[in-house]
Amino acid sequence: MTKAREIMTPGAECIGEHETLEAAARKMKDLGVGALPVCGEHGRLVGVLTDRDIVVRCIADGGDARTARARELAEGKPVTIGADDTVEEAVRTMQEHQLRRLPVIDGHDLVGMLSQADVARSLPEDRVGELVRLVSADRY
Repeated sequence: MTKAREIMTPGAECIGEHETLEAAARKMKDLGVGALPVCGEHGRLVGVLTDRDIVVRCIADGGDARTARARELAEGKPVTIGADDTVEEAVRTMQEHQLRRLPVIDGHDLVGMLSQADVARSLPEDRVGELVRLVSADRY
């Protein structure tokens, strides 16, 4: 069975919990990604910030991305997947939490990000549509 570490994007870069949403947006642009892990002290994962979070939960509500901090949108305990968990477990986790991206951890260390696209590339072509249907329910 394929493991998360085999298909993840390794070397995920964090945004610091005290950095601004503007800095996060720039980092996303520079890296060509739509989500960043939010890390606190000692590089500990405290959440995940998406481009949609910045737009919907800050800007659309009249917030200022130049002053709002990444930690403000990284609420609750982050949902993760273990590096040695199977792709099937990753799909179940994505479906249960309606997430398209999961931080991948090995012990307590962040080792990568697993996206819906990463999973889709690992599946047989006839299962990709099912993955999209399971994970992409409207949350807003």
